[in-house]
Amino acid sequence: MVIEPGMLEVNEITVESTQIPKEFNGTKIAFVADFHYGEFVNEDRVRYVVSKTNEQNPDIIILGGDYVTDNKKNINPCINMLSDLKAPYGVYAVLGNNDPKDATEEAINQTHIQSLRNQGLWIEKNGEKIRLGGVGDLSTDLHYPRVTTNPASADDFVILVYHNPNYFPEINHYKTDLSLSGHTHGGQINLFGYAPKVQPASNGKQYLSGLYEENGSKLIVTNGVGETKLPFRFMAVPQITIVKLVST
Repeated sequence: MVIEPGMLEVNEITVESTQIPKEFNGTKIAFVADFHYGEFVNEDRVRYVVSKTNEQNPDIIILGGDYVTDNKKNINPCINMLSDLKAPYGVYAVLGNNDPKDATEEAINQTHIQSLRNQGLWIEKNGEKIRLGGVGDLSTDLHYPRVTTNPASADDFVILVYHNPNYFPEINHYKTDLSLSGHTHGGQINLFGYAPKVQPASNGKQYLSGLYEENGSKLIVTNGVGETKLPFRFMAVPQITIVKLVST
């Protein structure tokens, strides 16, 4: 429990779909969440995660929220460090339940990182495109997924980012091909699959870590990199999640 918080694994998950354009075949998305800077995570740790993420040479980087744990004074230092993240097709971010909304949004907007808080956009590559967007946190913000999904056709590949995976049962699975979430810390204390810290979703399911699929729509939940309440982890190693898109 003491050793795991200092570890960091790179977890690669492959997502295959006929809706992924050929130009995006092999595209790598780095997904990182739950830094909780200032509580138990210090500057050296954040800089290490940033460096390790950049080392993966991702095409796109997406940040999944909870950059701090409610403390406004930690927002600017954390976001400034995260602004060292680089990817040719952009760095994007949503907010988590522990991020003071207005202050965090303002800090993000002062960098090259693009906010996905109830925003959607197209990422284009050699004449082909995928749709990327996000919504506010499930318990602390508003959610407008149609900003992302409405401009997309049934043939488009759509990625929706939201901090809490318990939003997964609420989305339009038929217009959202891939969801990315954090929040759970992989349970933080994960007793062989039993993680009492993680609340089940409205459908009674617990989306703890890894890849899930329902009604043809996929959800990836990352373990995140920081801790809250206690500086311990067990069977929930901090991670950078690399999502590899494969066109079939």
